[in-house]
Amino acid sequence: MSQPQSPFRIAFLTHEPFYPPSGGGSAEAVYLVEEMVRRGHAVHVFCPRIADSDAVAKKFGIQLHPFTTWPMDRYAKFRNFKYLAYPFFLERLVAAAARTTKFDLLFSQHAISAVAAGKLKRKLEVPVMMNFPDLLTGFMETWPAYVAPGPVVRALMRYEISLPVRYAVDGVCAISDEFAERLAGRGYPREKIRPIYFGYDAQVFPLRPQPPPPGRPPVVVMHGSFDAHHLGRIALAAVKFVAAAKPETVFRFVGKRTAGLEQFLQRAQAIPHFKFEATGFTPYAEVAKHLASANVGIVPYEESVGTHCAFVAKIVEYVGSGLPTVCTPLKSIRSYFQNDPMVRFSEFDGADFGKKIISWLDEPTANWQDQAGKSAARVQAELDWQPLCRRAVDFTEATYSRAQV
Repeated sequence: MSQPQSPFRIAFLTHEPFYPPSGGGSAEAVYLVEEMVRRGHAVHVFCPRIADSDAVAKKFGIQLHPFTTWPMDRYAKFRNFKYLAYPFFLERLVAAAARTTKFDLLFSQHAISAVAAGKLKRKLEVPVMMNFPDLLTGFMETWPAYVAPGPVVRALMRYEISLPVRYAVDGVCAISDEFAERLAGRGYPREKIRPIYFGYDAQVFPLRPQPPPPGRPPVVVMHGSFDAHHLGRIALAAVKFVAAAKPETVFRFVGKRTAGLEQFLQRAQAIPHFKFEATGFTPYAEVAKHLASANVGIVPYEESVGTHCAFVAKIVEYVGSGLPTVCTPLKSIRSYFQNDPMVRFSEFDGADFGKKIISWLDEPTANWQDQAGKSAARVQAELDWQPLCRRAVDFTEATYSRAQV
């Protein structure tokens, strides 16, 4: 793909604190920005206020423009209301900076900042790239109806998917082929969409040297932000099935003890023989050590448009670490891992999910240990952040070049 003749100035917009990444979609921003800077582009990051901002700016070779009106991160109080208001303030923040700094391209990370970028396209008369690491509102389908009524959720999803068409943006990076097809179905040109999937840091999640030794209680692990769609009826029924079949099993939850996780643990403690570990917040770079000593990694997501569109980071990290994995049949994940022996897909049914966990716990290590290395090598070659971000920035540069013609 052709490169622009000279570097350009990028305004990078996000609703999450830039550094350190808190996991999930926030991790991607760091690697994208690093690739942009490596190519010589001047990157201005607009994000919620972070600690040690001067040191972070120096570390990454960027300029930071912090949002300081209120504290904002994925665990903040009244998070959803803040998300709704944030685009308005972000738009003003970028517009103010543009009075003294001419930006050549706006790059939005996630749908929330995409709203601000779309509105700024006409005002600043610059190309806009939207990157969608998920279909954010699609996850709300699994929320309780009193929190997220069905008609409201469907309207929000239609709005989110319409953003590229609504603002006539110049290019879109999508997390999956499934999401790309939904954007194209809404009328956005397919040739302007690049599915880039979702990556992981192979240095942070190396292939473990060996699985845990036999003779100790098996550990089933899950890590993440533990939102409402992560731990629902499927996860609860799976825990019940496994606890009955192998009562010595320990369920390990790696991540902040959110309200969603606390509610799940409260319900699960009524299950006979249920045993768990909850680590609390764990920095991204320290998650791998909790995976290395586990027997099975799980992704028990409930079915929704959002989960079908997602290219779930944790399954990539499990496979990259050499961990046998069980996942519900999410379309985007299944299309990539359907022939990978290290991943077993259940139905959207908790008992079936539990059976798949048991099948891994009963499987002799010798049957899959060689395959673990092969699967890890594949995801490292294809989904490590470096090749993934090279593809994304290649597409961004090509989009910018087209916009100049």
